[in-house]
Amino acid sequence: MLKTFRLGGVHPPENKLSADKKIEILPIPKTVFIPVAQHIGAPATPTVAKGDEVKVGQIIAKSSGFVSTNIHSSVSGKVKKVDFSADSSGYPKQGIFIDVVGDEWLEEIDRSEELVKDFELDGRQIVQQIQEAGIVGLGGATFPTHVKLVPPKGMKAEVLLINGVECEPYLTSDHRLMLEKADGILVGTQILMKAMNVDKAVVGIENNKSDAIQLLSEKAKNYKGISVVALKVQYPQGGEKQLINAVTGKEVPSGGLPIAVGAVVSNVGTAFAVYEAIQKNKPLFERVVTITGKGVEKPANFKVRIGTSTTELVEAAGGLPENTGKIISGGPMMGRAVASLDIPVTKGTSGILLMQDEEAKRGECISCIRCSRCTTVCPMGLEPYLLMTLGEKQIFDRAEEEKIMDCIECGSCSYTCPSNRPLLDYIRFGKGKVGQIIRSRKK
Repeated sequence: MLKTFRLGGVHPPENKLSADKKIEILPIPKTVFIPVAQHIGAPATPTVAKGDEVKVGQIIAKSSGFVSTNIHSSVSGKVKKVDFSADSSGYPKQGIFIDVVGDEWLEEIDRSEELVKDFELDGRQIVQQIQEAGIVGLGGATFPTHVKLVPPKGMKAEVLLINGVECEPYLTSDHRLMLEKADGILVGTQILMKAMNVDKAVVGIENNKSDAIQLLSEKAKNYKGISVVALKVQYPQGGEKQLINAVTGKEVPSGGLPIAVGAVVSNVGTAFAVYEAIQKNKPLFERVVTITGKGVEKPANFKVRIGTSTTELVEAAGGLPENTGKIISGGPMMGRAVASLDIPVTKGTSGILLMQDEEAKRGECISCIRCSRCTTVCPMGLEPYLLMTLGEKQIFDRAEEEKIMDCIECGSCSYTCPSNRPLLDYIRFGKGKVGQIIRSRKK
């Protein structure tokens, strides 16, 4: 019997339209806008100015704290300006505009495709190099990886979980990476194991990726301490807490972190980025992005330089379909709609989904019929109908008591609601306000 998490979950149509599309390299754009905040935590501080010449892989913004990370140039050329421009959030964010000239990389970066398995760095050196390379969680959360590898006092990691679930409908970037860079992912996993000082790692993959399960299971035999587990197809299996529960049977306590049950979770893309950082001296300045949608002429998986405009992705996939009703950065469940294609690809951009008009339209919202479907599917055991009301009525003290901060914003409640109520919208609003209250209280 396939493993899965204990509570809730849904199974939306998978629509993995680009699963059989090999990773292509998107041509280098003529100009890029690289935001200095592409991670959870403090934005990086720019270290370049207008007129400076930069190379691929060069630091252009320096980490400004422990929960922060470096930003590197993804192109070579001349800094046009350091200014503000909108990112996928729609708000102006500081970043660095670079006019591209050629493609000159730092000499220390190994650009060969040859696999390098052996490494001699100790755990502390690995963590330091990961921090220098600007590695963050590539599953969407963008939490600085070096922070995860340094547990709080009194806590110790026992197992590393590599997240190859990719449960979001439409997205296939992780799937293709597992098929095309399996050994790199496994070497990266061993590097993370050494950094954490653990001797066990498990790669979790949903059963709709049988080819990736077969390939990684076979290759993992050559990597001590690493195993592969096939998981039931159940959204949101890729959530950290859900993956931990499915693989280990343990439950992360309310308000707690995975390390509370001895687990650290890392995305397959992150593991591969760690491999490149340690074995190839390559900072994180490009990633695989899925461009997809039912109306898209050529759904694809592209390796994209950070800072590239989303417009370039859409054009490479055949252009914007006439019946596009919504553009989503990410997948349809947890992604965010964007107002413009003129936004940059960042470290957290896993995909761009072009939804057709009929898909994008919300049904008419009617009164709650007390069916309890939202509570049945909530993977965190919450009461979404209540949290929505508390957010809508701005009753934030009660929302905190009802553990609104435990919501992982998976959207299962909104997906299953027969009344088309905007449950997640109001929960996100309430969660943001409660978060502000908690932070001000701590100050």
